[in-house]
Amino acid sequence: MSISQLRKRVYRTLKYKLARPSPPDLRTPFRGPVVVVGSAPQANLPAGFDRNFSIVTVNGSQAVTKNWGIERPDITFMQFNQIRGQNTNAVEVRRVLRGQSTKALYVFLWPEGEEALRAGLSAFHYQYESLTLVNKYERMALLDKVCGLRTAEMDASEKCSNGVNAVLFAFCHGASEVIITGINPRSTGHAYNNENLGRLHQTMDEMVFSKLLRDGWPLYTADPQVSSAIGIPLWMPA
Repeated sequence: MSISQLRKRVYRTLKYKLARPSPPDLRTPFRGPVVVVGSAPQANLPAGFDRNFSIVTVNGSQAVTKNWGIERPDITFMQFNQIRGQNTNAVEVRRVLRGQSTKALYVFLWPEGEEALRAGLSAFHYQYESLTLVNKYERMALLDKVCGLRTAEMDASEKCSNGVNAVLFAFCHGASEVIITGINPRSTGHAYNNENLGRLHQTMDEMVFSKLLRDGWPLYTADPQVSSAIGIPLWMPA
């Protein structure tokens, strides 16, 4: 580790301790199961799904829930780069979200003001009832509050994916169970394109899933291949 990296780690650690940030807020806590939908190529509507379930989508995974007949997710988590980024994934996310809407939109690490963010979202006609900007330290607080783990987020190996952050958010705000689908740390590719892009957070995501299960959190998957690969119980409604 270089001197500059060490300084950055110390700075972030001290700032987190002094600021004591809270996780991103939710106006009305969850009152039942929450389905967190990612963009891995295989995703399944959980058995027994009905109006008592809440839906959280991540970046472009709204394309998956739309195929299930769900017009608007309850919550969408979106990384800042999806708004204006020119890499393949960002362009594809904007393509599948063009003209769509969500109830509550959370945008992570947006570097400009809210007015610029609203303009960026308007450029691909994405609509929302509420908009929340989430900074790095609020994201770090999610992992700390739910798992008791702290990270300085120095690189991808120390960061959770947005899908895992959505799982933490759901538990933080009262989900009775969290069922993931389309979230597979060991997969490549996305359900909404054929680019076969890789994933950056495999090690951290698997570590967090393991910690949640060890601590007794009611985490399930609707995807048999994920259950077999990383040991998350398969969702079986009562």
